[in-house]
Parts: sequence; structure tokens; C-alpha cells
Amino acid sequence: MAKPAVIVVGADKGGVGKTTVSRTVLDYFSANNVPIRAFDTESPRGTLKRFHPDITEIVDMTTTSDQMKIFDTLSTADASVTVIDVRAGLLSPALASLRDIGFLDAARQGQITFAVFHILGPSIASLDEIAETANFMTGAKYFLVKNFINNTSFFEWDQATYNTYFHRIKDATEITIPKLNEMAYEQVEVASVPFLKFVANKGQHDEPANNSFVLRGYVRHWLANVWSEFDRIKLTDIVGSKDARASNKLTGGEK
Repeated sequence: MAKPAVIVVGADKGGVGKTTVSRTVLDYFSANNVPIRAFDTESPRGTLKRFHPDITEIVDMTTTSDQMKIFDTLSTADASVTVIDVRAGLLSPALASLRDIGFLDAARQGQITFAVFHILGPSIASLDEIAETANFMTGAKYFLVKNFINNTSFFEWDQATYNTYFHRIKDATEITIPKLNEMAYEQVEVASVPFLKFVANKGQHDEPANNSFVLRGYVRHWLANVWSEFDRIKLTDIVGSKDARASNKLTGGEK
């Protein structure tokens, strides 16, 4: 049996679009036929669960009992990959909890595959987060995600400053999430469905929908670009599944 894989998606700063990134990751694994489950730590309301209700459970990651729901079931769950969407402000505390329960040690020893998608905002404050999280990254695959979904310009970063922070972490990898057409993004929000279902013109329960052809096209093009980034970092290989190039499934086999 393949060892369990855990992907944490988060940031200490709010409003950087971390749940959007989590949704693209879930769609990517779904298209690649990788068994997945997700935990939404935006307790008690939940955000991720609204889009992926069948595979998502809302938890309070600050409580021991909910930590047990996630980590005591890694080896027994039907899913081989667990995605944890960490609410704003909780990334550093969550990583500290993973250290305290011995999870980071298990990852260092190769018992668990661990990856962190750190969603960066445009300010220097986001770069300061890198310094704080660096201490937890031994044994983890660490991805620094520039998320342009909110029309972010990263205007406060100069390359020299960025390099100073970036090079503090060995083997950190950059990922770029491009901007999605605003009207298309809003319509997916209204539909409350995964991006993949919106493109396929389906509702939450696979019933036929009436989504705009134009907006579906924008989402398809954007999602293919996001998935190309995931292909580039060999995300399915990282979690121990064969890379089936999910982006082909958006275009009928054409890249």
C-alpha cells in the first residue's frame, strides 16, 4: 500500500485565495483518478465544503479530537491523499501542532508524504511568513504559490528582497496561479460547484446545468493553465500516483 500523502494549503494572511487553490488541487486529483478527501478548517461555517461536499469534512484543527479525525485515519481512509485547507491565520499554529504530535518527524522519516502549498499575498508580510514557516519544512515538499486570482500584482516585492526570503528554504518551488476572468469566477461561486463540473456544464449532483459557453471557456482555459503548473511540479508523482496529465481531460486529449 502506498504511504499516505497530506497536502496542507494555507497562509497566515487572509484574502489570498487559499481555498481557490485547494479547489484546483482537488479537481486535479479527481481528474487523475487519485482517491482524495479534504478537511475544511473554516469551522463551523466552512468554505471548501460548499464546493466539494461529498469529500470534505469541516474540522476545528485547534482541537485534539479533530486532529485525531484527520491524522489517526491516514492509513485507514479510502483516500490516498488528504488535502487540508487551513483557515487564515492558522498556518503557523497548524504546523506547530503537526510538530508537537510527531507528524513532521514521521514525514522526515519517510513514513508520510507531506507537502505545503503556502499561498503568498503581495505584501512583505507574506514574505515574513516564509521565514516563520521555514523551520517546519524539513521533510516536506514546500511550494510558494503566487496567486493572481484576486488581480494581485505583488507590487511591493523587488526581486532582491524576494530572493533573500526565498533562498532561506532549501528546495522550495514556486507555483503561479493565473488570474481568472472575474465574471467567470463569480459564476462558479454562485453555482457552488467544482471548477471541473462548471466546465462540464453540470450541477453539484451531476445534473445538467445551463452555464454560459463563454464563461465555461474561460474557466477551462484557466484551469488548464493551473494544471500545467501541477504537471510541471509532478504533483501526482509526489503523492505516489502515476501522472495521467489531467489537463488533457479538459480538452479531449489536446494540450
